[in-house]
Amino acid sequence: MLLGEYQHTIDEKKRLSLPAKFRKELGKKIVITTGLDRCLFVYTQAQWKKIAEQLATLSMGRADTRSFSRFLLGGAVEAEIDALGRILIPEFQKEFADLSSKVIIVGVHSRLEIWNDKAWNEYKSRVEREADRVAEKLGELGAI
Repeated sequence: MLLGEYQHTIDEKKRLSLPAKFRKELGKKIVITTGLDRCLFVYTQAQWKKIAEQLATLSMGRADTRSFSRFLLGGAVEAEIDALGRILIPEFQKEFADLSSKVIIVGVHSRLEIWNDKAWNEYKSRVEREADRVAEKLGELGAI
């Protein structure tokens, strides 16, 4: 399970060193895609295969499912983790997530998220202020 929050840097060659804690679980090859909330999602190949298969079952007759499939699948790239635990972030993904040198890597169960550090801190502050209200709603739904 991928958990935790880590601050890292992207070097001048667009390489990002992944936290050592995640490397074994991720394997040698991963998939990086444009994610929600203007961050990048990182999946193992096995988890990505499940997501792609789920997307393939959605109706192509619905504009919203076509759009979301294009967004997630079209924004994806396969990447190899090098011997030093680094991945190369493509320029279009760096631009999408507004990544500069400082980034935050967040483990979210079955995926990693890569965030612009300022955007993450703003997002996290907003969520922390709303956590009690959200927990109450989730409790009403039986989720917690």
